[in-house]
Amino acid sequence: MADDSGAHRARPDTEATGAARRGPFRPERLQPVRSRISGSGLARLFQAGDALALILASWIAGAAMSLPPVMWLGAPMLALVLLVATGAYSMNMRERLRRRFGRLLIAAGAAGGGAGAVCGLLDPTFPAIACATWAAAAAAALMFTHMAWGAVLGRLRARGLLTPNLVVVGGTPAAQRLIRRALRTRDVNILGVFDDRRDRVGPDVHGVPVLGKTADLIDHRILPFVDRIVITVPPRAGPRIAQLLERLAPVPNPISLLLDEDDEDAQSRAMGRIADFDLMHVSGATERSGYLLAKRILDLALSLGALVALAPVMAAVAFAIKLDSPGPVFFRQKRHGLMNEEITVWKFRSMRTEASDHRAARQVTADDDRVTRVGRFIRRTSLDELPQLFNIVTGEMSVVGPRPHAIGMLSGGAEASKLVETYAHRHRIKPGLTGWAAVNGSRGPVDTAADVRRRVALDLEYVERRSFWLDLSIILRTAPCLLGDSGAVR
Repeated sequence: MADDSGAHRARPDTEATGAARRGPFRPERLQPVRSRISGSGLARLFQAGDALALILASWIAGAAMSLPPVMWLGAPMLALVLLVATGAYSMNMRERLRRRFGRLLIAAGAAGGGAGAVCGLLDPTFPAIACATWAAAAAAALMFTHMAWGAVLGRLRARGLLTPNLVVVGGTPAAQRLIRRALRTRDVNILGVFDDRRDRVGPDVHGVPVLGKTADLIDHRILPFVDRIVITVPPRAGPRIAQLLERLAPVPNPISLLLDEDDEDAQSRAMGRIADFDLMHVSGATERSGYLLAKRILDLALSLGALVALAPVMAAVAFAIKLDSPGPVFFRQKRHGLMNEEITVWKFRSMRTEASDHRAARQVTADDDRVTRVGRFIRRTSLDELPQLFNIVTGEMSVVGPRPHAIGMLSGGAEASKLVETYAHRHRIKPGLTGWAAVNGSRGPVDTAADVRRRVALDLEYVERRSFWLDLSIILRTAPCLLGDSGAVR
């Protein structure tokens, strides 16, 4: 009994130590960047919900008295314009409810009054009470929807799916002010600080742990959970800024500068905008929520459709593998996903089980003795990649994107990720089942440093150019490339 009691007494101290090491912003469960929700996309969803609520309000008001089309259609459109113009969809956690609901009342009243004025000009007998009825119904509808939006936002923030995760490079006064403000407002999560002067900065900055030097950030395991890296430096430290950017060149995460301004107002405005990433943008993709939504819909439609249509083929491949050689049907390998996240990629096993190469230490060659008879066929036809459709369904991969390479993959005896400084920039987007490199002749093993550089160059070209229409073009070109590429080693 005494031993058990002592164990229970020690546990809170251990938990407290762990909590201090994690810092005040660290959620209970870190969510990778790919799982997070776009604030702008969520705002558009809220706008669509408000539009439906306003149309319903028009229907209710129209049931009480006859309303012309200007009130049915014009008033809801005007109300939405006013809501957008007044920042109703900024999702600011610091805004008071009184001010938020005041904005809704003003938008509903102004929209009803404006549409009513137009109706009065068209029909002098139009009753003013109709405007008041519509405005009251619209205000009630908007208050209901925005209370619902507030509850949704609260749950998403609590789960770590919406609040931006940042790491700070430089324990400067600007970083300290940023952390103090974040502690007060909770509009961003600052997961850690990296500073080359750790002996002067100390183990933490206002409770946020100092996780290491700038060089430690490049391969740090926290990167897959970081939305943005913020460099905080004095504005006159030009050489220092250039040095930091050069050191962080291999990092896939977007980077912004937060200058340590002497002007307090300018500093306050910059910190107030940080939750929307409205800082001096330096590197990294600026994502478009509309494109990302369309891409995800395309991914789900194609992957789920392919799983249904190709189920007999996949079953036949699995049966042939079991007949051909002993061992599991599937081969699982750790590879890099979005923002260097480690993901488990699925393939049909094409090698003898005892010869399976989980780290890609040896690239596949022609007549490779490790590859089975069935393996040669499914590699040549790319049927071995079909299980990756499950990775697409779960959101770890996309149909189109840079092909995921094995972690620590060797090429010509050297680690591929060390051969090109910007290698990790290909991880700024989700890896794909097919991609720009594949349809331009770079598919299969990369045996030399030149092969790696060409693959990375093509991947980065796609990262910069990507669009929904380019994705469709790559998908349409994939089958002809596979059929016409019989000479490629796979």
